[in-house]
Amino acid sequence: MTDPVPASLPAPPYYAVVFTAVRTPGDHGYAETDERLYRLAADQPGFLGVDAARGANGLGITVSYWKDEDSIAAWRNHAEHTLAREHGREHWYASFSLHVARVERAYGFTRPADV
Repeated sequence: MTDPVPASLPAPPYYAVVFTAVRTPGDHGYAETDERLYRLAADQPGFLGVDAARGANGLGITVSYWKDEDSIAAWRNHAEHTLAREHGREHWYASFSLHVARVERAYGFTRPADV
């Protein structure tokens, strides 16, 4: 397993889609679909990267990064993504929210390995 690192992104501007969700108990095919959707999204024009985290309490946050709003719309309308969203409402999520934001500034920090 590799160490977690934030997504490597280009200089702004770009868009962030923030998906915050509380899972229902049980997997119900979630893990397999999640991996499949990540591979599909990564192949979409305009996809820049993703950061995700899930707490033991079931709360998860996934931030996907996109070149522009057209790229986001194309992913939202992707047939397999649409089916997964419907399945999520029925089986995987107790609640969720989604926010789309334009990123104007970005910066970060990485501790040197020898410290």
